[in-house]
Amino acid sequence: MLKTTQSKQIFLKLGGITVLTAATIIIIKQLGFLDAFSITETLQNLLQWIQDLGTIGYLIFTLVYILSAVFLIPASILTLGAGAIFGVVKGSVLVSIASILGAIIAFLTGRYFARGWVSKQIEKYPKFQVVDEAVAEEGWKIVGLTRLSPVLPFVILNYAFGITQVSLKDYITASWIGMLPGTIMYVYIGSLVGNIATLGTEGRERSSLEWALYCVGLIATVFVSVYVTKVSQNALNQQIEKT
Repeated sequence: MLKTTQSKQIFLKLGGITVLTAATIIIIKQLGFLDAFSITETLQNLLQWIQDLGTIGYLIFTLVYILSAVFLIPASILTLGAGAIFGVVKGSVLVSIASILGAIIAFLTGRYFARGWVSKQIEKYPKFQVVDEAVAEEGWKIVGLTRLSPVLPFVILNYAFGITQVSLKDYITASWIGMLPGTIMYVYIGSLVGNIATLGTEGRERSSLEWALYCVGLIATVFVSVYVTKVSQNALNQQIEKT
């Protein structure tokens, strides 16, 4: 009985947070507050600030990334910034964790508290209607394929899948796996940008061999990502044609 009560309390708290998040998103989008300033410039300033924070920067970056997913802000700059600030491994881990947490919040918001608003948003993307039907047939497979070869922007997909029949468990698993290749690619590119930015400063210059290895790694990363995207697009089209 005690465990049941505690579970209900946890669910109610989560529900309250999600409702507040949904309400805030709708108000901000409707009033156009996001258009009142340069999102790109703001994110760049945030990244610079995070870089100077030291250890606590890991937590702040994660929170900022989650909020970007919740507030429908494209996170490509943040993903590149993760590579520049934290490096490939740490940056990939941080982005992977933050992106899936943001995706979960958006999914739950779309499913339980903002179905009407989400439905209006995806009306702009007629192809999602077909994807929705495919999800009903194939579930997590379609979720994973759309993450690898998105038919909608990621930030919209997070909410849109909330009004489909896919389970939360399948959504989390497929989304995490599907977003991983793109995450690693962007973080890796960001790490190169970070290194390039240090040339001519107090940081040491890298040797020709080091830059050659970086370039080979970049080419390999991009090639794999493009190949996976192409294969996923073909698989997605085949699955959609079956429905």
